[in-house]
Amino acid sequence: MKTFLPKDLGADRQWFIIDAQEKPLGRLAVKIVGFLRGKQKVYFTPAVDVGDFVVVINAGKIKLTGRKSEQKIYRQYSGYRGGLKEVTASVMRERHPDRMIKRAVLRMLPKNHLSRKLFRRLKVYAGKDHPHAAQKPAAVD
Repeated sequence: MKTFLPKDLGADRQWFIIDAQEKPLGRLAVKIVGFLRGKQKVYFTPAVDVGDFVVVINAGKIKLTGRKSEQKIYRQYSGYRGGLKEVTASVMRERHPDRMIKRAVLRMLPKNHLSRKLFRRLKVYAGKDHPHAAQKPAAVD
């Protein structure tokens, strides 16, 4: 029995567009990771990059369940003494709504070199407008 590996990896990459309005952050991130890794394809292989491009719009209108907007804290450490910055989810949504989705997706991807390549195919925009109309992305529910 032989293992099938896809030959031309970049030949049939598709573009998908996902509207993040009123969708829970974690469930949306799981769906995005599935498209980035190519899990919806019949020839999915974990060690081979067969994923697609994903464009996320309306990142500023994402839904956080419960009291996460006040309780969830995003931390960033510079490496220096006293260099820890903490920001709540509500402040992060106002300043950089795209970073909330990017961070959730990055932490759900496997921790290897392949995931860094997959992550570059994620495009997140706070509003409805995006510059990828020429690629004709297919809408995802």
